Amino acid sequence: MQFHHHGYVSTEPRVAPAAGIGTDRPAELPETMDVLIVGSGPAGVIAAAQLAQYPDVRTRIIESRPGRLELGQADGIQARSVETFQAFGFAERIIAEAYRITEMNFWGPDPEHPDHIVRTSRTDDDATGISEFPHLIVNQARVLDYFLEAARRGPGRLEPDYGWEFTGDLTVTEGAEHPVAVTLRRTTGEDAGAERTVRAKYVYGCDGAHSRVRRAIGCTMKGDKALHAWGVMDILSETDFPDIRTKCAIQSRSGGSILLIPREGGYLCRLYVDLGQVAEDDGGAVRQTPLRAVVEKANEILHPYTLEVRDVAWSSIYEVGHRLTDRFDDVPDEERGTRTPRVFIAGDACHTHSAKAGQGMNVSMQDGFNLAWKLGHVLSGRSPESLLDTYSAERQVVAKELIDFDREWSTLMAKKPEELGDPDEVAKFYVRTSEFPFGFMTEYTDSIITAEGRNQELATGFPLGKRFKSEQVVRVGDTNPVHLGHHARADGRWRIYAFADAAAPSDPGSALRGWAEWMATAPDSPVAVHTPAGADRDALLDVKVIYQQGHHEFDMTDAPEIFRPRSGPFQLRDHEKVYATDRRDPEIFTTTDIFASRGISREGAVVVVRPDQYVAGIFPLEDTAGLADFFRGHLLPADGAKPAGSSATA
Repeated sequence: MQFHHHGYVSTEPRVAPAAGIGTDRPAELPETMDVLIVGSGPAGVIAAAQLAQYPDVRTRIIESRPGRLELGQADGIQARSVETFQAFGFAERIIAEAYRITEMNFWGPDPEHPDHIVRTSRTDDDATGISEFPHLIVNQARVLDYFLEAARRGPGRLEPDYGWEFTGDLTVTEGAEHPVAVTLRRTTGEDAGAERTVRAKYVYGCDGAHSRVRRAIGCTMKGDKALHAWGVMDILSETDFPDIRTKCAIQSRSGGSILLIPREGGYLCRLYVDLGQVAEDDGGAVRQTPLRAVVEKANEILHPYTLEVRDVAWSSIYEVGHRLTDRFDDVPDEERGTRTPRVFIAGDACHTHSAKAGQGMNVSMQDGFNLAWKLGHVLSGRSPESLLDTYSAERQVVAKELIDFDREWSTLMAKKPEELGDPDEVAKFYVRTSEFPFGFMTEYTDSIITAEGRNQELATGFPLGKRFKSEQVVRVGDTNPVHLGHHARADGRWRIYAFADAAAPSDPGSALRGWAEWMATAPDSPVAVHTPAGADRDALLDVKVIYQQGHHEFDMTDAPEIFRPRSGPFQLRDHEKVYATDRRDPEIFTTTDIFASRGISREGAVVVVRPDQYVAGIFPLEDTAGLADFFRGHLLPADGAKPAGSSATA
């Protein structure tokens, strides 16, 4: 964590200085705004937290509830989401209060006593080391709390406007300064029922499976129901089942199956209880199943073990359904490219599926992260409006892949033991497909912000279009071993990681030094072209270097100026952008050569990472023209003079 660069700080350093709208934010919902977020679910709150980093973007988030969410339904937090929490600054705190999944156990019928269940296998949750971050269970309400705290602490000082709902009345008038007119209704207080119209440049519908925003823009949900019902309950119980604090998939001979998820706090657990097939003409009657019947069914499946429910924190009955919208914004395919998207939808408003794969909240957050930085870029003048077309193109594909995966997983969970080709089929599927539910199979294809298929051989461990997989390096200035990706914050900046060639850092003829001098001094470099006038040199592009040498083999001052920029009113040097390969004594420390582990060419390479942590491009050090062209494809030239400290001797 870095602070003090604007002066001495003795208060909470995670609270950014207020700026822009954050210095005088209207307490009441104004008549006009840049972005209106409808709904404070996972997609809405992460979008709010990201947009709070753009203090000149006027953002409001409305919620029909009178206050914070008291009891959340979702609870599974995949490793990709924890990576995202790290970017927003609260990973360590939420990990401390969460339940951590390290193994999953599988239970099935006892061959000698088929009416009994026995443990059939144990699997490591992350057997292949997909991520350094854990798989967590924590109440959705707490996740929302942390993101709203980040929004409140951001420069824009963003707070929800509780007690407002969208009525479903929305019109778009092209050419107007605030083209989207939205009718809202008060849900609380003395004026409950009163309506008013506000206008926005963009509207983001994060209002759930029954989304009014989705209906207002004519998007349709398509899909089907699996005609299979499940009862889900968060319970405090007394039981002799030995794995009550371990995630389990349990299949009985005839009583159906249970997915058991221990919850945070040491006592609570969640059970997804198989209620069996649902008749096509059921008409929703299964949803009236009494809780008593769900508990009885759970005991039938767990036999010979017993479960005595002492308290139920939350319960529900649901039918598995897999549905997906045809698009994620208000532009039909036949009009794509002819007008700017003005209204977007996310999360359950776009895709619904079963809860058992633990994906709903996780994918929704990535929806919000994906769009929010793009809105921030467009509204702050960094990017053209065409950037917004990439949101629907990227996230609709991800949602389709999620539904395909969940259909297979939920179908497998509902099978009877005799229907499985292999008694360990469920366990094997869980291990084989773990990268997908962990959130790491997302792979964006070629676009203005993803240079797919170009120069991949220079950095094979950073697949283009996939999230930037961090690795351990040593920060030269303070000699600390750190994860390279953990320093990146959700501040709307692009990351440029320059992996040096094998020459000594002080070698004036090295390819890395030539690239660095071009970045710092050339009039066509991305820093010169796109950094706002008067801003710090790294205000938009966060440029770092990773050398092949160990940190004892050179001094930080051997690195070119571009990697030691000045920032803040005192123009203080940033000493945390120069990294070395971890060459500490392997007999004492666990070390990793990032060049070897991530397949980085020993000739060097430049890896560009988007603000939402996905690899956007890979370039040879010599291809400065290619790098410049890439950024010109989605960033606008900044008006005015060069950024502060942009001279070669700064």
